[in-house]
Amino acid sequence: MDSEESVPQLRGVVIITLPPPDNPSLGKTITAFTVTNDSPQPHQTPQENDLIPQEQNAVPELPLQSPPVQFYIPRPLFDSPRKLFGLLGIAVLALLLYSSVFSHTVQELRNSKEDREDKKTLIFPLYRKSSVPENDIEFKLGRAVASIYADKKNINKKSFSANTVGVDSSSIFPVRGSVYPDGLYFTYMLVGSPPRPYYLDIDTGSDLTWIQCDAPCSSCAKGANPLYKPRIESILPSKDPLCKEIQRNQKGAYCEACQCDYEIEYADRSSSMGVLARDELQLMITNGSLTKLNVVFGCAYDQQGLLLNTLVQTDGILGLSRAKVSLPSQLASQKIINNVVGHCLATDAGSGGYMFLGDDLVPNWGMAWVPMLDSPSIDFYHTAIVKMSYGSSLLSLGGWDSQVGRALFDTGSSYTYFTKQAYIELVASLKEVSNMGLILDSSDSTLPLCWRAKLPIRSVMDVKQYFKTLTLQFGSKWWIASTKLRIPPEGYLIVSKKGNICLGILDGSEVHDGSTIILGDISMRGQLIVYDNINQRIGWAKSDCVKPRRIKTLPFFEGSVDLGTK
Repeated sequence: MDSEESVPQLRGVVIITLPPPDNPSLGKTITAFTVTNDSPQPHQTPQENDLIPQEQNAVPELPLQSPPVQFYIPRPLFDSPRKLFGLLGIAVLALLLYSSVFSHTVQELRNSKEDREDKKTLIFPLYRKSSVPENDIEFKLGRAVASIYADKKNINKKSFSANTVGVDSSSIFPVRGSVYPDGLYFTYMLVGSPPRPYYLDIDTGSDLTWIQCDAPCSSCAKGANPLYKPRIESILPSKDPLCKEIQRNQKGAYCEACQCDYEIEYADRSSSMGVLARDELQLMITNGSLTKLNVVFGCAYDQQGLLLNTLVQTDGILGLSRAKVSLPSQLASQKIINNVVGHCLATDAGSGGYMFLGDDLVPNWGMAWVPMLDSPSIDFYHTAIVKMSYGSSLLSLGGWDSQVGRALFDTGSSYTYFTKQAYIELVASLKEVSNMGLILDSSDSTLPLCWRAKLPIRSVMDVKQYFKTLTLQFGSKWWIASTKLRIPPEGYLIVSKKGNICLGILDGSEVHDGSTIILGDISMRGQLIVYDNINQRIGWAKSDCVKPRRIKTLPFFEGSVDLGTK
């Protein structure tokens, strides 16, 4: 019994003091004691004994091991029902905002592993190429795949035979570039067996991928690589479903036994003519391995117009649109990837950037998303725009609707095009830079508007303070509820070879349909742009575009962010 009494015992006492009835605003006082029985008992004052409840009188009067801790709860915070309901309202509003912003993201986090389990993501580096001729503004949007019907004479002239094609030839198409002075971005792919490389201009506004082809070639530029030579069995017959897709607007008789001819006309009046071929394509996937698959592309033997200038350092065009014949659509139909296209063009002209096919590198959070439009064309990546401004000055949309305009994302265009009224208003707003020391230089023909400074300009950053941010607003005219794409001065200005600063936004009244804002490469630099054809949406997020990376989890869910690449 003595040994049991020698063991220290820890006990706690909590004392709650109510406020006096005549002054309830004083609030409650809570006093907590921690006591033990291993020390001599101190003297307790009658006042302290009176504060201990009667049912705890059996507890020995033991000394305090630590000073009392007191909590003061003010009553005036809750004595008013109006204040209480106000706090509850704020809490409910915060919960609704959290739910609206992150509910879709949380669902993506739950489903991302399951959805991507059997899919691959294909990554393509972007490169710079040597400069194109001065005044050659790269623009290809607005092409129409208008197939031609080859009569018997034409078929005999252009048909393939064992004497005119390579038996086991192959081709690869890479993509490289910058806005100025290069005029485009391009990447490379490996085509054929054995595989050979070809450079292709990445173009989200083109349907068909095509390579310059020795079939023999009627009009081909001397490209970066030897002309592609298809095998006779690679030529696609007219009865193939993808040929029917290309020739869906064809006029004239149908020839099932004929080869599948195509002709593409571009907005700058350039054109490409050829036949469709199917060959083996090798692509690098995110885990570093190569995958082989058969794809349909154009074997182009006749190119005309300004297109020949850009083919000096490239071999063709990589079609990335929503059409069934585009490369991402073909890979998705073969269950190789999910139908998602992404590209990231670096602001630094020497960095290039990267492009990917598939959704494995799409961030799970941090993206701004807007829905795609299905009209007037289901093949282009365009969305509705509700407001546009230069700084605080509103610019007219000038689209098919005075309240809503259209914005189209096109990597086939080097520069950005505004509707006529928006362009006029923007130029008027830019007159203020003349008061800041910049003078219009009409002798610089790089672009329509170029300004010179007292000293040659080395970088846009040297004069960035003279210009304002362009803001494109989507979804809602309410500023808080809308989705915005902010384009800083480096997203619409370039430095010419003369050391002037030039406006990379042009009058688009005679381009495409004249009523659509076309966002070219210059305004998409420094942004990861994603075209999600599964969910019919376009998204963007700021990025340095140095290397692909995917943010897998929200930082407040797991305490860290995974920025690794696969």
